Amino acid sequence: MITVVLADDQRVIADALGQLLDQEEDISVLALARDGDKAVAAIQRHRPDVALLDIDMPGQDGLAVTAWVKQNLPQCRVILLTSFGQPGYLTRALAVQADGFLAKDTEVQEIVKTIRQVAAGQRVIDATVALTALTAVPNPLTPREREVLEAAESGAPLSEVAARLHVAHGTVRNHLSAAIAKTGSRTRVQAARAARERGWL
Repeated sequence: MITVVLADDQRVIADALGQLLDQEEDISVLALARDGDKAVAAIQRHRPDVALLDIDMPGQDGLAVTAWVKQNLPQCRVILLTSFGQPGYLTRALAVQADGFLAKDTEVQEIVKTIRQVAAGQRVIDATVALTALTAVPNPLTPREREVLEAAESGAPLSEVAARLHVAHGTVRNHLSAAIAKTGSRTRVQAARAARERGWL
């Protein structure tokens, strides 16, 4: 029996997928989590064979949860599901040692197959996502621009962002302006959203 913890903040998707997986004779869903923090708690409690995680969740995202799992419960395999086809997510998923990476619109039977393959020690990457990654434009944001954009996306005052990052107010403003221009956005919140959707943050 392959034990699974499933985490997705979209209740309908999580419930439906959990029920479908439970119908498989060799798969048992031990817990459903609605955000990254609850996912960590459920994985720590149940110690499943496989964690099936949405990459974009409240609290800790799927990438952060994966990194935690690999550090604390390395025997647990991790499959990330994403509704975004941006190549940056695949790069980051591989960086945190995810064992599987699939688009959310993948057929259930393909997800079931991937769970079995990953539980058996294989790494499975969605072919379409991999092809997109190979042909994608590199991330245009510099490491500092990414850091500033992430710190400022909540709408915090620039002085607060500058203090948090230990840089000058003007430095924050300049990096934000560059990030806004590179994403083709009008505000820092729009820029952060666009960057996340493209896998640049």
